[in-house]
Amino acid sequence: MTTATTRKTLLSLAAAAGVSLSAVAMPAFAQDQSMPGEGVTVIPLKSSIAEETFQTLLVSKALEELGYDVEDIKELEYPAAYVAIANGDGTFMADSWDPLHADFFSAAGGTDKLYREGVYSPGALQGYLIDKKTAEEHDITNLGQLKDPEIAKLFDTDGDGKADLTGCTPGWGCEKVIEHQLDAFELRDTVTHNQGSYSAIIADTIARFKEGEPVLYYTWTPYWVSGVMVPGKDVTWLNVPFSSLPGERSDVDTSLPDGSNYGFEANDQKIAANKQFAEDHPDAAKLFEIMQVSANDISAENLLMQQGQDSDEDIERHADAWIKAHQELWNGWLDEARAAAQDSADAGSTGEVEEGNASAG
Repeated sequence: MTTATTRKTLLSLAAAAGVSLSAVAMPAFAQDQSMPGEGVTVIPLKSSIAEETFQTLLVSKALEELGYDVEDIKELEYPAAYVAIANGDGTFMADSWDPLHADFFSAAGGTDKLYREGVYSPGALQGYLIDKKTAEEHDITNLGQLKDPEIAKLFDTDGDGKADLTGCTPGWGCEKVIEHQLDAFELRDTVTHNQGSYSAIIADTIARFKEGEPVLYYTWTPYWVSGVMVPGKDVTWLNVPFSSLPGERSDVDTSLPDGSNYGFEANDQKIAANKQFAEDHPDAAKLFEIMQVSANDISAENLLMQQGQDSDEDIERHADAWIKAHQELWNGWLDEARAAAQDSADAGSTGEVEEGNASAG
């Protein structure tokens, strides 16, 4: 890809999300080109969410530059993916949501089996939204107002008198929160949680929104949906009556710093890896700890996918463009990773010498 093409791709990516990416620069590659991962196979995992491919590819490409043999990405939903990584049947997952996946993480063995240090993408939000037109016409600001059958009926799409909530795919973790909150907020009689392929049901929701119909849906950021139905402009977040989460987070306050309460904690996306692999390969462990991609950049790339640039080749191009736009940062990550491997090797050599001296004495 030429510099001009890369710049054009990045500018269009940035414009799609209304963000400003750093200018494309082509500094020299890091001087240290050692390959601490040479001969080691890595198995990346991701959920069925296609938009996770971008950030997974970035990690894979960094590992390849360290010499690892990275296999094609394998799809497993989150609960199974955590178990696979803990058991060594997978190496890493780039989209480990903390704290949303707390129960999955613990069930797979927690920190005894999994390595998860650093923050890959901070500040992810989740919650319920409705179209701004309906919100303003009926003064709807809180999910709890849908206990009123007349309010709920505004979002009825199948004629049964209940609000239809575009919800969360089973196995993602968010569906457990929604199901729990429908009971906690006493909404079972007035709200239906529609589940299935999220990409399909949100496409139908967007179509209804564009036709001027009321919409009620769950989504998260970073994700392309908020680039199509923009919070504050087209749609509005709903607060919840009070904090209420399932499992080990039952006592958590989900209020945000500004006082809003969307029913979900703000999450960080982290890289979860097999703990033994991380201990055996300090360069990879350091990489997992220090890599970071902004939510804006992820949303911008996801929006390109939604607009049709969703082939494997397209996503590969997006990842390569991101790397070239952040080459100096990228090189720095690789340098730190290689330094961690060297430090570990040096420490091992020192230990062997000291042990040898002790034996000689």
